[in-house]
Amino acid sequence: MSTSARTIGRLFLGSSLVFAGVSHLTFARDEFQAQVPESLPLDPDTTVLASGVVEIGLGTALLFAHGQRRLVGVIAALFFIAVFPGNVAQWMHHRDGFGLDTEIKRFARLFFQPVLVLLALWSTREPRR
Repeated sequence: MSTSARTIGRLFLGSSLVFAGVSHLTFARDEFQAQVPESLPLDPDTTVLASGVVEIGLGTALLFAHGQRRLVGVIAALFFIAVFPGNVAQWMHHRDGFGLDTEIKRFARLFFQPVLVLLALWSTREPRR
């Protein structure tokens, strides 16, 4: 794949993370709380706010950190892995959020998380010479 395709993927992912982070802090706080596992020993709102701040930071780094791009990609991938239990909890506990109002929709969403992990790693990898 070309450098252009990787750049587009990285810019898309970075922009999406910034948007998601801002939505964590503002208009979608309640929706994101549906994804916080009950087993997490933190207040759901605190968890949503903290993850929003992390998403804004990761997204900004994907957009602007040139020298450490690969490291940022690895950290973003690890973040997507870390929040995956929230997606599983939303499915297992039948919690609606973001239009995920059926078992099929919540289950299907689980398969998008690995795509995000792969996109974070692929889009920040140096092209082969």
